[in-house]
Amino acid sequence: MNELIHSVALWLDTHGWSTALHESYYMYNWIESTHVLTLMLSLGMLFLIDLRMLGLALPNVPARSVAQRLNVPMLVGFTVMIITGLLLFYAIPVRTSQSLWFRIKLVLLVCAALNAFAFHRRMKTAPAGWDLARRAPPGLRLGAVLSLVFWALIVLCGRFIAYDWFDCSGEPSPFIATLAGCVPGQTQF
Repeated sequence: MNELIHSVALWLDTHGWSTALHESYYMYNWIESTHVLTLMLSLGMLFLIDLRMLGLALPNVPARSVAQRLNVPMLVGFTVMIITGLLLFYAIPVRTSQSLWFRIKLVLLVCAALNAFAFHRRMKTAPAGWDLARRAPPGLRLGAVLSLVFWALIVLCGRFIAYDWFDCSGEPSPFIATLAGCVPGQTQF
C-alpha cells in the first residue's frame, strides 16, 4: 500500500502545476493562509455548536437554532478548507504523503466525519424538546466532546506536518517508517 501511495505522490509531483504551486512566491502562501482562515471560521462555528450542546455557551438559545444558523457558514468554511487542503497536498505530494502527522490527520478526519454523521443522526432522533434544555442528551454531549477532541488533534497534526520529526527523510525506526509510508530505497524529495 505504501508503494502505491508513494507512486501516486511521485506521479503528482511530476505535474508542472504541482511544482509551480510549490515554488510560487505568493500562491502557496495564499492557499495556506486561506486554509487556516477557513479552518478558524468553520471550527469556530463547530466549536460554538459543540459548546452549546455541552451547556457551556448560549444556554438560553435553543440548540437546534444555534446549529441551523451556524450550519451554512460552517459548511462553506469546510468546503474551502478541503479544497485548499487538497491544493496544499498537490503542491508537495511526496513529502506530505510520507508524513506520519499527515497520515494521523487523515485518520482523525475520517473519525471526525463519522462522528459528525452519528451526531446528526442522534440529533434527529432525540426526544422532542431536548434542544430547550441547558445541556443536550448524553449521546449528543458525547458527540460534542468527541468533535472537540478530534478537531483539536487534527489542527495539532496539521501544524506538525511542517516538521520532519517522523518523516522518511531521516532514519526512522521500522515501525515509524511503516506508519509514515516510507518506501525502502526511495528518497523523499
